[in-house]
Amino acid sequence: MTKGNKRILGLFLAGLLIFLAACSSNEETTKTIGIAMPSKALERWEKDGDYMVEKFKELGYETDIQYAQDQVPTQVSQIENMITKGVDVIVIASIDGEALTDVVDKAKGQDIPVIAYDRLIMNAEGVDYYATFDNFGVGILQGSYIVDELDLDNQEGPFNIELFGGAPDDNNARFFYNGALSVLQPYIDAGVLNVKSGQTEFSRIAIQNWDGATAQARMDNLLSANYTEDQVDAVLAPNDAVAMGIVSSLRSVGYGTNERSMPVITGQDAETASVKSIIEGGQSMTVFKDTQKLADVTAKMVDQILMGEEVEVNDRETYDNNTKIVPTNLLIPIAVDSQNYQEILIDSGYLLESDIQ
Repeated sequence: MTKGNKRILGLFLAGLLIFLAACSSNEETTKTIGIAMPSKALERWEKDGDYMVEKFKELGYETDIQYAQDQVPTQVSQIENMITKGVDVIVIASIDGEALTDVVDKAKGQDIPVIAYDRLIMNAEGVDYYATFDNFGVGILQGSYIVDELDLDNQEGPFNIELFGGAPDDNNARFFYNGALSVLQPYIDAGVLNVKSGQTEFSRIAIQNWDGATAQARMDNLLSANYTEDQVDAVLAPNDAVAMGIVSSLRSVGYGTNERSMPVITGQDAETASVKSIIEGGQSMTVFKDTQKLADVTAKMVDQILMGEEVEVNDRETYDNNTKIVPTNLLIPIAVDSQNYQEILIDSGYLLESDIQ
């Protein structure tokens, strides 16, 4: 072989090695998961985010997690940036399930799969899967707890109840409310439960952003207008932030004392402050949705998508986002009160004993 041929062969082999190294590098590039969360204002969203980042790291994925502080334009911009960066999958816990149609369909146009996390994204063809808890079931647990605590099946009443709903732009809020009303409405119709304010329509009782201060102000108004002489026996609160606002309002007028017992007050999310309140006799119960399990399920779904495997779901009928039935992985919530919080929350490791001291 001549020197010229050897030189050409050497250049060819060098180029081939560079090409193979580049291919190998591309094959080994770590995939990135975009995680769009509503806000850190609620304890549960920060926990959800932390759990997902941890779980994706265990699976070998990088993450780009963003919190939008309950600002819809911010969340849209954050998701657009994830699309521009070329993330491989986007997990979205939406602030407003009606406001992400265009950006989610933009992701679809770039062949980026989207999983709606805990809150269904409406009117978007680009939602591939949904990971959540049985949200109608959450409401059933809340309504059933009120029925049991007041012993409504054995009492004539009437017992006074006031109703609160979640954020009007959160699709889940209506599931919670409808679930609770499926249990409570027969007792209202029979006169065993009395909504003294007359406010039962979701639009009247909804609390924007699930804000505790807004809930406290509404409860203040309900008490001054309807309960200067009568007792409130129960309050349907959709989550812990709203419940804590209600507790503060009731305590300010003397509830929770020997003279005036605290009404039955529901909640959701098992936030630390609410668990403390339950132990101390303020809030009555919370619905525990194990976000560690939801993060596990979501991470597994993402992994199955990226591995080209069949994605595990257990509901292909219920969740219609007005464009499609979204395949869903549904988890079961648990009612927690002073009788079982130790077993459900502490012994499981979800909370530490020191968290609630």
